[in-house]
Amino acid sequence: MTLYCGIDLHSNNSMISLIDEADRVVSEKRLDNTLEAIEHHLRPFQDDISGIVVESTYHWYWLVDGLMEQGYPVHLANTLAIQQYNGIKYTNDATDARFLAHLLRLKILPTGYIYPKAMRPVRDLLRRRLLLVKQRTAQLLSLQGMIGRHTGQRLSGLKMKQLKPGDRARHFGSAAALFAAQQHHRLIQQLNTPIEALEAFALTRCQDSEPYALLTSTPGIGKILGMTILLETGPIERFPQVGHYSSYARCVPSNKLSNGKSKGKGNTKNGNRYLAMAFVEAAHYAAIWEPRIKRYYQRKCRKVPVMVAKKTVANKLTRACYHMLKNGTVFDVTRAFG
Repeated sequence: MTLYCGIDLHSNNSMISLIDEADRVVSEKRLDNTLEAIEHHLRPFQDDISGIVVESTYHWYWLVDGLMEQGYPVHLANTLAIQQYNGIKYTNDATDARFLAHLLRLKILPTGYIYPKAMRPVRDLLRRRLLLVKQRTAQLLSLQGMIGRHTGQRLSGLKMKQLKPGDRARHFGSAAALFAAQQHHRLIQQLNTPIEALEAFALTRCQDSEPYALLTSTPGIGKILGMTILLETGPIERFPQVGHYSSYARCVPSNKLSNGKSKGKGNTKNGNRYLAMAFVEAAHYAAIWEPRIKRYYQRKCRKVPVMVAKKTVANKLTRACYHMLKNGTVFDVTRAFG
C-alpha cells in the first residue's frame, strides 16, 4: 500500500495525516513538536510512505532535517503557490494536512527548495547581520533628525559617522538632548562590534570558494554583497534557466496583461527579498563606479523613472552572475551591457 503524508506544522504542534491512493485517511493525529514523537508515529508506515510534505513555515529546519536523516522522502511545500478551492466552507488543521498529501499524490504539489543544511547557518548569520545593520541605521537616522531639529542643519550620513563627542556637544544646548544623543551614539558603537564579528565569521566560510571570487569580480559587488548573493543563491544548478534566477531575484515584472491591457499584478513578493536587495544595491554602486554601466543607466534614466532604471541594471547584473556561476567565468562588462 502506497501512502502519502501531509504535515500541517505549527509553532508548538503538528497535525499529521496519512492517506492512501484513494484519498482515504489511514492515520491522523496531532503531536507535539518533537522529532521523537513524530518519527515514532510514522515508523510503522515508513516502508509504505511515498513522500512527506511539510509546510514551508519559519521553523521547518528541525523537522525536515530530522525526517530526511531518518530516510524519509521529504518535500517542502511552497505555501504561497498553494490555493485551495474557495468554495470550501469549513477547514481545519486536519483538512489542511490531507490537502498537502492529496497534492503530493496527484503530483501537482508546488515545492520549495530545501537549502543545503551545511551552509544554511551561514546564510542565516548574514540575515541576522542585516537585522543589526537596520537597527544601527535607525539609531543613526534618529540622531540625524535630532541634530536637524535643534540646529536646522542637514548632516550627510558620512558626516554623521565622523561625529566626535565634542562635535555633538556643540549641536545641543540642552543637557537632556545631549544625553539622548550620547545614548544613540553609544548604541551605534555597540552594534558595530557584533556586525563586524558576523561579517568576519561569514567571510572565513566564503572567501576561499571559487564562486565568491567570480561574484566579487562584478562591479558594485564587494565582500558583503558577494557573500549575500552567494549564500542566498545556493547551488546555481537549481535554476534551469537564467529567467528563473532573475525571477527569484525579483527582477522580473509581475504584470498581468490581456489584449494589451493591464489586468493587475501577480504576487510581487515571490522570490528572495535578500537577493533582490543585494542586486539593487550592487546596481547602485555599479552605476557610480563603472563607466559603461553608468552610461547605460543614464540612458535608461532619460526614458524611465530612476528606480525602474536601477532595477534594469540590477536585472542585467543578475543575468550576468547567473552565467558566471554556471560557466565559471569572471564578469565581462561588454557581454553584460553591450
